[in-house]
Parts: sequence; C-alpha cells; structure tokens
Amino acid sequence: MGYLALILHAHLPFVRHPEHEHFLEEDWLFEAVTESYIPLLRMMQRLVDDSVPFKLTMSLTPTLCAMLQDLLLRERYVQHLDGLIDLTAREQKRNRNHPQLRELAEFYFELFSENRRLFVDQWKGDLLSVFRELRDTGTLEIIASAATHGLLPILQQQAPQAARAQVLIGRDVYVDLFGAALCGFWLPECAYAPGLEAPLQEANIRWFILDAHGLLFGKPRPCRSIYAPCYTPAGPAAFARDRDSSRQVWSAHEGYPGNPAYRDFYRDIGFDLPMEHLGPHARGSRKFSGVKYHRITGRDNEKQLYDRPAAENAAAKHASHFLEQRRQQIRDISEFGFDPIVIAPFDAELFGHWWFEGPRFLEQFIRQAASEPDFRLTTPSEYLAAYPTQQIVEPAASTWGENGHLGVWLDPSNAWFYPHLHSTAQRMTEAARSHAESCGPLADRVLKQLARELLLAQSSDWAFLMKTGTAREYATKRTIDHLARFNRLHDQFVANDVDHNFLHDCECRDNLFPNLNWRYYA
Repeated sequence: MGYLALILHAHLPFVRHPEHEHFLEEDWLFEAVTESYIPLLRMMQRLVDDSVPFKLTMSLTPTLCAMLQDLLLRERYVQHLDGLIDLTAREQKRNRNHPQLRELAEFYFELFSENRRLFVDQWKGDLLSVFRELRDTGTLEIIASAATHGLLPILQQQAPQAARAQVLIGRDVYVDLFGAALCGFWLPECAYAPGLEAPLQEANIRWFILDAHGLLFGKPRPCRSIYAPCYTPAGPAAFARDRDSSRQVWSAHEGYPGNPAYRDFYRDIGFDLPMEHLGPHARGSRKFSGVKYHRITGRDNEKQLYDRPAAENAAAKHASHFLEQRRQQIRDISEFGFDPIVIAPFDAELFGHWWFEGPRFLEQFIRQAASEPDFRLTTPSEYLAAYPTQQIVEPAASTWGENGHLGVWLDPSNAWFYPHLHSTAQRMTEAARSHAESCGPLADRVLKQLARELLLAQSSDWAFLMKTGTAREYATKRTIDHLARFNRLHDQFVANDVDHNFLHDCECRDNLFPNLNWRYYA
C-alpha cells in the first residue's frame, strides 16, 4: 500500500486600502476568489455530495484569512463581480454575430453570476465557514502558516524573536479561526534552516513540508529518501516534496498547463479591447478582466479561440495520465519494503487562476483515484498517525524557490531592506520587553500596532515581487510605508507623545490580527 498527499497552499499578501475608493492590487484577492477558491470549494462540495472518498490538505494563511473575513473587501468583491457581470452582458451583445465568441461571453456571464449567487446568497460572503464545513466532513485538513508569510530562515538569523513571533502568531490565528489545535504548518516558501524546529515545537506543530533536497541532504541521510517523513531532533516531522509529481502539474513547459488546448492566461479582453468597450469595470486602466477568449495554441501559431469541451477533455486525459504515473511510482517504491507517501504540494492559485482547467483536472483525478487499489489519498497527519515510528534527521537549509535556496528573496533587487527589518525587529523586542510586566490600554494598542507594521513589512511577497518586477513599485512602497509607520509610532511611544489620530489611522488601515500577542517578542 502507498499514499499520495495533495497539499494546496492558499496565500496572498495582505492588501487592503480603505483610503482609496478602488485599488488595483486588491484585484489579486478578487481574482483568486473567483478563479481558484470558489471553484475549489465547489469541487470539494461535489465530491462530498457524490460520496467520493478523498483527502486533501490546504493551508490558509493568516493574511488571506484576514482578507476573507474583512467586510470592506467582501463588499468590494461583490462590486467586482457586478462589474464583470455587466461587462459580460455587454460582451454578449457585442459578439451577437459571432457564435463562438457569443457562446464564450455567455459562459463567463453565467460563471460570474453563479459566483455571485454562491458568495452572496448561499455562503453569505463567508468563505472560511465553507472551508470549516468541509473540514468537519473529514475530507479536508486545514493547516496553519506564519503570520504574514515572513521568510523564517532570514528572520531567525537576524532576530530569533521575530521568527518565533511569526510562528506563534500564525498558530494563534489558526486556533482563533478554526477552533482546534493545529497539526501541520506551511513554512513560507518551504524555507527551512536548522533551528527553526524549536519555535515549531513550541507552537506544538507536528509536521511541516520541505523541498526534496532539504531532507535528502539532511544528517544523517534519510534511509527512505523523500518517501517517508523524518522527525527533527526537536520533534516536528518533516515531509519532503516529490519534485516529479509536482513538476508534472505546475510546469508550464514540462507539465500539463502548457497544453495547447488550455485557456491562455495572458490573452485577456482587458488588453485586447478599446477602453470604451471595457466600461466601468476597467476604471480607466488596462488590467486583467478574467474574460479570456483564446487558448494557448502552438508557439508559432496565431492564437485560436478557446474550445471548452476540448480543454475539459484534455484535463480528463491528463488526470488519467497523472494517476497512472503515480500508480507506477508508488508501485516501484513499495518494492523496497515499506508503505511510501508521495507529497505533492502546489500553490492553490495554480488551480483555476493560472491554470483555468486545474480544478477540473483535480476533480477528475480524485474521482478516478477513488477506485484505485494500489494507493489512496491521505494527509500527512493521517500518515503520521498510522506510521508513528520514523527516522530522526536534521534537515538541511532549503527552499522551494529557484535553485532551491534563498536567491529569489535575497537578491540585489531586494536585499536593501533586510537591515531595516533587522533594526525594526530589535526595536520591537526592546519595546515589548520594557512593557511585558506592566502595560496600560494605550500601550497595549501601540504595541499591537507596532507588531502589525513589522509583521506586514516582513512578508516574503514584497521581496519576491521586487525580484520578479511584476509589482516592484507597489512592493517597495508597501515595505517602506510599514517601516515608516513603525518608526513614527515607535518614536512617539518612546517620547510618551502618541498621536491618537495617527494610531487610529494605522489601526483602520491595517486591521488584521485583533488578538495579536505582542509579548511573543519579549
């Protein structure tokens, strides 16, 4: 017998701008909800309704949960959907003499209308409650992550209290939201360095995930390679990503998403049509609308129109191929005399947002795997419960980023802000220690907000965006703004001259983690 663990990492940086009527980067959340989170929830509900046995693990990061809970962002999401419904209604009229385009416009109109019905009428805007309901069926395991997706190895090296706070605050948010002790923990960017297992053990975390080389280069070498977990000396178990199964799914060049039949992500009417045709949804700027009429097609061919039945057929075939590959893989590994587990983690946003047919592929694979006698789907928690005796290994420093190390997040394009993060973390620690024994209501508010600004500045997303250049100016401004607000508020606090209006403005803008425990920095 062998096992496969599908793990989806759902994460977005905290983007919320109440000071603006509309803000472009808030679309990151709206796109992910429309194209990934709602399709994945509907997929799991269909499987449960059809009594299809399956197990799936998802991390829901604290920043994503904070946005999904936020009433302002929920309201703006409904406005976003209303704009898409209006746009696709007008697209049906514009394409009335082109049958294939009209059919695609009708498809998008129905898709966005159904999403609005589900989000507003059926789910009352509360996606987290739907995730909790699925967890309660026993099919979905939800795991935690660091507070703001801070890159823990760098924080640990600079200021151990900062890494500890990221872990413990992430744990607290999970317990508050899901009302249960956590088992698994998603290390941001799967980034690990020796020593991190100590705060994980303090948070009572049972397991986490590494990239393959993090376990393969551990000391001593794992006797079962990456196909069984290993306990770290401090206690938590490390599971290692199987690169072969992961690459087959996520790689646009080697994997399924690059198939010519699938929908092209980059060809969008937000860039194709004249501005006057885009209407109020565009708000005067070129941006992705989510309405895409073309398929990937061949590299040297002009883009052809999207054929939904052909794309769904390709997804079903790829699901069958993926099942056969995993069946053979597990059969081969099982010959070595133990029951292996293959860990296949992905960004959740791959399914639907980047790869439109991804949820269809996933559902087809799960349905086909339900009758598979050679292996079954499981979660890391279930595997550990069934196989509690494992080797003890000290994993090696590693990430799942490019080349397997920190180069993406520690690059000339972004290295400039790490000294600032380090000095800010030191000031946070000093302030927390000086008030740990005695703290009035105002000081408590200030220390909570100082911690929020530091945590938000530490998000690994900013370094990633600076390196890739996709939103460099925004990422740079966010980092500088959080550090500046921290410094201003800290200076006022030390001088015993807090500007209450400024504090209130900070609290209203960055309103996440209401129960934040700043004493972790002490």
